[in-house]
Amino acid sequence: MALGASHRLQDGIDAVETMTRFALAVLALASGVYTYLGVRSILDGSATVVFFAAIIYSSAVSVAIYAFWTYMARFYPHVTGAAGRGAMLGIMALGCAMIIAMSSWLNAAALAGSAALEQHLAETLEDYTGDLDRAHQNALAAQSLLPDIRRASERFARLAQDERETGALTGTTGSGSVVQLLTQMAAQLDELSNGIVASRERVAELFETGRTNLSAMRGLVTAPGAIEPRADSFASEVVALTGVIASLEQTSIAASVKRAADDLSLGFIAPVASGTEADLANRQDQVMETIRTSVAAQSKVLSEAADEILGRESVSERRFVPLSSAEAVLRYAGDFIPSWAGAISIDLLPAVLIFILAAVHGALRRQGERLPFASRITAAELLEALAVQREIAQRSGIDDLGAIVADREEPSNITSLDVSGKGGRKGPTP
Repeated sequence: MALGASHRLQDGIDAVETMTRFALAVLALASGVYTYLGVRSILDGSATVVFFAAIIYSSAVSVAIYAFWTYMARFYPHVTGAAGRGAMLGIMALGCAMIIAMSSWLNAAALAGSAALEQHLAETLEDYTGDLDRAHQNALAAQSLLPDIRRASERFARLAQDERETGALTGTTGSGSVVQLLTQMAAQLDELSNGIVASRERVAELFETGRTNLSAMRGLVTAPGAIEPRADSFASEVVALTGVIASLEQTSIAASVKRAADDLSLGFIAPVASGTEADLANRQDQVMETIRTSVAAQSKVLSEAADEILGRESVSERRFVPLSSAEAVLRYAGDFIPSWAGAISIDLLPAVLIFILAAVHGALRRQGERLPFASRITAAELLEALAVQREIAQRSGIDDLGAIVADREEPSNITSLDVSGKGGRKGPTP
């Protein structure tokens, strides 16, 4: 039974030898084709130069892969020693690493290059969307000061009107120094308020332009067709959007609000009391000092609010880096594990065939060791044994080794051969 199993295993090895060579050739050719596609995506130059360079490289890869796995299939199953088997495994690991380095990543670029580039564009789009939103928020941050500024302006204007009509502050009606000062403060605050409103319109215009750019970029990411022209158009939109974001950063009026708030107190110029009577002039001076204190407090509040806005983190300038399909596959490898697995499997699948052959040869050797010597000996070994027998017989002068066997069966008649070539027998060995 063991002899029949050994014959079947040997017949199977002989039967799959041609198939093994065919499989290695097909896998090497497939790897070369995808390597060619991957190389074309990273080479620059004229179409002719790129074509021939890619053909030469992919052909070299196919030949190298076929030769490597052919050598391994030929020798690895027949190496039985632990040291030799370990050395062969080390060589196989080195060869696999070199195949991955020169072919597998290019195969992955051919399989998932377009998808990886789209992934790159999508993530870039997300980054620029966040930049536009932050720049828009920073530009609109000063708008939060508008209600406080308008309220202060209205308060000064109302006090000026009350003083003019009823003399609410000095007790004397008319347009004197107090009314003039209150009107001046209200006018300055109104001017600052109008500046903030005007900046809001400019911010809204820029933000709408940025949204248009983002919409165009989003359409380029999801559009069908070749990825290269879409990536070029995407880069153009990125340049335009970068300019919009920079303009939004410069449109923020927070710095202008701070300067205007500081000017309210630092540039405060109180008019000379216009009252003709000493008592009225004294009351006007007291009211103007109160106004000065109020303006200083208002200026401090606005300045601190402006400082808080200016302390926000600005949008850092972002630079869009175009990638080739191979570079994109490497950068976003974690998102394309199935493609990487397929690309590597094309190159390393022959290792499975080699391990199968090694296992079968090992089983064949183990079964052969359990067979009797007569079943293990081959025809060539039998012929060689017969030749050795004849040579021994000629040298000993005995035509048949049966006499030696007969003598060995009778211990009392054991004799020794005359190796001198003269023939004859010696006496019994004592």
